[in-house]
Amino acid sequence: MNRAGRVAAIVVAIVAGLLLLVALFPWGMLHGIVADRLTKRFGRPVTIGSMARLDTIGFTPTIAVRDVRIPQADWAGSGDFLRLREARVTFPVWPLLSGTFQPRDIRVSGLALALVRAADGRTNWSRPGAAESGGASTDLRGLTVRDSMISYRDAKRDRDARLSFVSDTKGLRASGTGTIRGALVRLAFAGAAVTQARPGPWPFTARIDGAALAMAARGTMDRSLDTDRMTLDLVTRAADLKLIDAVIEAGLFGTQPVALRAHVRHDAPDWTVTGLTGTIGRSDIAGHVTVMKRDGRTRLTGAIASRRFDFDDLASDAGRAAARAQEARIGPRVIPDTPISLANLDSTDGTIDVRIARVVSAGGDTGVTGLSGTLSLDHQKLTVAPLAIRLAGGRASGRAIVDQRGGAVHPTLRLDLAMIGSRLELLAGQGDVAGRVRARARLTGRGDTIRSAIAHADGHVGLVVQDGALPAKYAAALGFDAGRALTIGDDRQARLRCVVLGLPIVQGHGTVRPLVVDTSLSRMNGIGSIVFPAESIAIRLTGAPKQRSLLRLPGSASLSGTLSAPQLVVPRETKSVGNIFKAIGRAITGHQGPLASDADCNALARQALR
Repeated sequence: MNRAGRVAAIVVAIVAGLLLLVALFPWGMLHGIVADRLTKRFGRPVTIGSMARLDTIGFTPTIAVRDVRIPQADWAGSGDFLRLREARVTFPVWPLLSGTFQPRDIRVSGLALALVRAADGRTNWSRPGAAESGGASTDLRGLTVRDSMISYRDAKRDRDARLSFVSDTKGLRASGTGTIRGALVRLAFAGAAVTQARPGPWPFTARIDGAALAMAARGTMDRSLDTDRMTLDLVTRAADLKLIDAVIEAGLFGTQPVALRAHVRHDAPDWTVTGLTGTIGRSDIAGHVTVMKRDGRTRLTGAIASRRFDFDDLASDAGRAAARAQEARIGPRVIPDTPISLANLDSTDGTIDVRIARVVSAGGDTGVTGLSGTLSLDHQKLTVAPLAIRLAGGRASGRAIVDQRGGAVHPTLRLDLAMIGSRLELLAGQGDVAGRVRARARLTGRGDTIRSAIAHADGHVGLVVQDGALPAKYAAALGFDAGRALTIGDDRQARLRCVVLGLPIVQGHGTVRPLVVDTSLSRMNGIGSIVFPAESIAIRLTGAPKQRSLLRLPGSASLSGTLSAPQLVVPRETKSVGNIFKAIGRAITGHQGPLASDADCNALARQALR
């Protein structure tokens, strides 16, 4: 044999020897190394009673590991995180060369696993200091589990469960009981036998059953236990949307009872929800949404539509009770106390189109017939634009911005809304006073709710009613024309030339500038203020007729109370017997004071709506 042949023979012998060494390798001798690696992985001492190779030779060995114990994390309570009587694992050798462990078959008996998540989001199964991770795909060709239990405690989402877990040739099954936000539930999961030999996707079902919460999912994973790639149909009902959020962790809020169904596709890290339909309280919703996760941020894209929607359904019974208690304490308010803080949405962006065909309310007609807008969230800045509100006989449009960028403790609310084309009689739901309504609000304030933001707002609000009509006796009373108000017929009408209110606001304090009510029979002027958040009114009213009066009362009136409960007070001296005799005397002598002239309604309207 020449030199080259001898070298080749030596190389072949070395390779053969190495292959034989790998094929015969006594994996049990790595017992200490494996325990040490697991100790470093979990940050607490891991003990392994024994580890031995069960087969003799081959490149897919089977290892038996017995009496494994991993203590519980110090912050998670007493006891053990994991106890294992025995696990038999079959795996290919060659992926280990690249640092990858890919088990082919696992047989487990006597497993007790206690999973814990703290209120701050730490988990006892994650590497210390590492972020929590979700499920992953698997190349398992077989999974056998018997005599095993899994417990779970989650302080962050207020949920816990205890499940028995079995996997064999009949399939994978887990069942048990638990609580979700204090609601008792029964839990069940079932899947096909875990084997790659099974053709096609891996089917599964999952159920949560309880009086307050029920969810049922039926679907398939692309491979057995591959939660990263799965399709499912979901049906759920709950006493409160927040109960569903405790399961899916989407940052939802408390509502009236919910019934929803949807088709869901998960292609990690993205979720696509289509065919979303259902009800919240007496409101119906339908739509779709895509959830994409990139670079530590979540982006939502989708659309929600409703044929009939009651915004009161977006409050739970507890929320409604709190609102009623607050109203009993401070009185009713026109400006809602709706939360607008974006503090919990620091890693969420997205665009959602919202369309509501009809807005309803249990309290009666809202005057709002429809609503549409596009919600765009970008790094804690929420823009609702264009915002369109359909009103009875008209519409309002504009934009709203909630800005909490830069780590601001409280968000800044910016409103710019204009109302045109509506009719007062349609908005008020009665026809005594009619007229064309226009309004404009431009406000900027900081606060965690709409009400608190308006309480600290600067800006301007304007309201104009023109080209209308009202009962003639009302018009006469506005000019303190007692004679005409008492004698004119109930069916007589007067022309409402204009009602103009301008309200510049500084830090929630609005100054009436101007307030004019001009009719064909009289003119009334007002000075004073409207102050938020109390919505308190303090306005002094003076009026005069435009014609000579049989009985004109001197004096003034005051408008007080709140926007939701205004009170008109005529001073005692104005309607006293003495003042009446004075009015009669002035009528006889002709010295009743100056008559009112027509207001320049168009100029006043431009000033108020600037």
